[in-house]
Amino acid sequence: MIDFPQTGFSGNDLAKIPVTVITGFLGSGKTTLIRHLMTNPQGRRLAVLVNEFGTLGVDGDILKSCADENCPAENILELANGCICCTVADDFIPTVEKLMALPNRPDHILIETSGLALPKPLLKAFDWPSIRSRITVDGVITVADAEAVAAGRFAPDLEAVDAQRRADESLDHETPLAEVFEDQLSCADIVLLSKADLVDTAGLERARATIAHEAPRPLPIVPMRDGVVDPQVVLGLNAAAENDLAARPSHHDGHDDHEHDDFDSVVIDLPEIADPEALADAIRTLAREQQILRVKGYVAVSGKPMRMLVQAVGERVRTQYDRPWGAQPRQTRLVVIAEHDHVDPGAIRAVLTGRTTAKV
Repeated sequence: MIDFPQTGFSGNDLAKIPVTVITGFLGSGKTTLIRHLMTNPQGRRLAVLVNEFGTLGVDGDILKSCADENCPAENILELANGCICCTVADDFIPTVEKLMALPNRPDHILIETSGLALPKPLLKAFDWPSIRSRITVDGVITVADAEAVAAGRFAPDLEAVDAQRRADESLDHETPLAEVFEDQLSCADIVLLSKADLVDTAGLERARATIAHEAPRPLPIVPMRDGVVDPQVVLGLNAAAENDLAARPSHHDGHDDHEHDDFDSVVIDLPEIADPEALADAIRTLAREQQILRVKGYVAVSGKPMRMLVQAVGERVRTQYDRPWGAQPRQTRLVVIAEHDHVDPGAIRAVLTGRTTAKV
């Protein structure tokens, strides 16, 4: 490579920066996958763009805690002003330009979409005049929760949906969750079946069959556990997906706007908790009784110097102590995501505070 120190450019600056778009439903394991890629960059200097749903940047904070010389903290940017596919001009394009203008230009950019994002509008954004000559979509990776897909839980309540469809002959549409799932598969170049260790062989085959049925074309389907996959499998696909939109159909083709009024989030602040298992029980209660889809955030546990990370999808709750609080205020903050009609902040807070508040 020939360097040009007078201008700050190098011989590679005319090459397009490859971008991997990582999409998938709520809690499918996208952040865990990116953490693995950050620690196994295969000689690449990475940058990461995270699109959060809600105002509390849990996923971005997790990734920044993994920053190193291959992907320093300044290379990890967050978009928390709304769904990435709805804020292209205002947020996405300027943020991508900021990444490309870093003093040490990244070799590869990873984009983690929110669980509700439709990838096709994002792919269209790569034809934006200011970036189309400098960036390309190396591939779209869809992460799907093997256990959830095997059980048909990409919709909030399949039995209720089927009952409604049987009762109304004129009803011929899927739930918003199912449409999101199908659109994410439609744009994929490869599907990673995450948490494959939580299903048996039959369950894994059911998940494969479901994806094969929903996808518009044959796709590679790779089981994955703990976010671990060979980077050579998902990076360097050279798909140029922005030039292949016709092969990636969407439920929203022909519509200029895409809204997320079907979903909402609320941030719940709590005092320190005494019993982490009581918190997990409260979250499971929310999933059952208030149809909460997703809970994520940090928890201050009485007597523990480490903060506790909570990641919940439906009734499945996972916790881990990730790092000391340090100078950060000890505070429990949880993002709760549900379909719009099921977000009742008062009722959510009542379930959480009624079971978890530390005794004094």
